[in-house]
Amino acid sequence: MNLRKIGLSEIEASVIGFGAWAIGGWMWGGTEEQSAISAIHTAIDNGVNLIDTAPMYGFGRSEEIVGKAIKGQRNQIVLATKCGLVWDSADWQTGKGELHFYSDKDTIVDESKSTYRVYKYLRPESIRNEIEQSLKRLDTDYIDLLQTHWQESTTPLDDTIGELIRLKKEGKIRAIGCSNASLSQLNSYIKSSQLDVDQERFSLLDKNIIQDGLFDACEKAGVSIFAYSPLANGLLTGKLTAGHEFGKGDLRTSNPRFQPENVNKVNKKLDQLKPIAQSHDLTVGQLVIAWTVAKYNKMHVLCGMRTPNQASENTKAGNITLANDEVQKIEEIFS
Repeated sequence: MNLRKIGLSEIEASVIGFGAWAIGGWMWGGTEEQSAISAIHTAIDNGVNLIDTAPMYGFGRSEEIVGKAIKGQRNQIVLATKCGLVWDSADWQTGKGELHFYSDKDTIVDESKSTYRVYKYLRPESIRNEIEQSLKRLDTDYIDLLQTHWQESTTPLDDTIGELIRLKKEGKIRAIGCSNASLSQLNSYIKSSQLDVDQERFSLLDKNIIQDGLFDACEKAGVSIFAYSPLANGLLTGKLTAGHEFGKGDLRTSNPRFQPENVNKVNKKLDQLKPIAQSHDLTVGQLVIAWTVAKYNKMHVLCGMRTPNQASENTKAGNITLANDEVQKIEEIFS
């Protein structure tokens, strides 16, 4: 597995990272703990040392599973988690933060059916509380990379950055990242001279970070990009059929992208990738991951892996180097 340094730090992480959203079960139709732990072990055995999770992934469940899976090999893992989405804070009653959505234990719902009110909240005291809770769930005394999960407008960004820097000086975290940021917010983080990672949605179907200037800003500052949903929640694997039925609570059930006509349209484009994929002994899904890795020399690709088979398949792309003309051909097909 190829390794790259994260940002300007000395932390070396695998180009393929274990994206731990799905194993939390929330918005993915539930989880099976032992299968998830086996998937993490398989990914590690195949050279993955980067695991990216968050408190919001299953309301702490993902972090708990990751903590169990890496017990006894913590020092071999680059452990990334997040802060800034809270669902159990008394600050709700005082109007702090921004309401993000309502949810039950399975998925986002309307207010009348909700169990939780989820807020974007990045006050220093809240970040500190979150990191302490994450350390307990992950069964560790430090986090390699702490990222602000979503940005919000009620807290001065300098206050947020200041607390992250304090946590870094205290040794509770080793590197700082942001996620789901605007270009202006990203530049504010960059000006602090402390930002190592920007995590954003990026795939052949999601190129907003290029159009909005975030990609160029990261490249100019030497900030790593963590690409999430590189396979567009499975749509770019080529394995979905127009009649596929998703389980209860699965986020794809109501997503227009997964309507039969669009699945067919995407699959036709994926069929055009097969000659390139076959030349590297890859599936089209693996080729899509390899394309993502190739887009930037400080790119890390976060792949969801719920089973050992998925872990074995997704990690193979971390050993492949595509030629420039292959990268361009793939982009032309999906232009």
